[in-house]
Amino acid sequence: MIAHYNDQALPTGPNRLGQLTRTLLVKRIKMQGFIIFDDYGDRYGEFFTAMSAWLKAGQIKFREDLVDGLENAPQAFIGLLEGRNFGKLLIQVAPA
Repeated sequence: MIAHYNDQALPTGPNRLGQLTRTLLVKRIKMQGFIIFDDYGDRYGEFFTAMSAWLKAGQIKFREDLVDGLENAPQAFIGLLEGRNFGKLLIQVAPA
């Protein structure tokens, strides 16, 4: 944050980390991570068994954003950083 004390304007591009960290500090926001394995790591086997069955049965569906061709990867990555995709972003480089 010190590096941005004298900034007169927002930086160019999508990076707003400096602005976010300043807001967190000024508003005295407390942030704490949540690592699922800290509390439920011992139940991973149970979860894996149940989730595998639900996926096979079609009870749970996941979304993928599939982009065809390595030549489209840079634009897909930029879209990922800008939040244009939903779910997992995959670049298909060869026919399935």
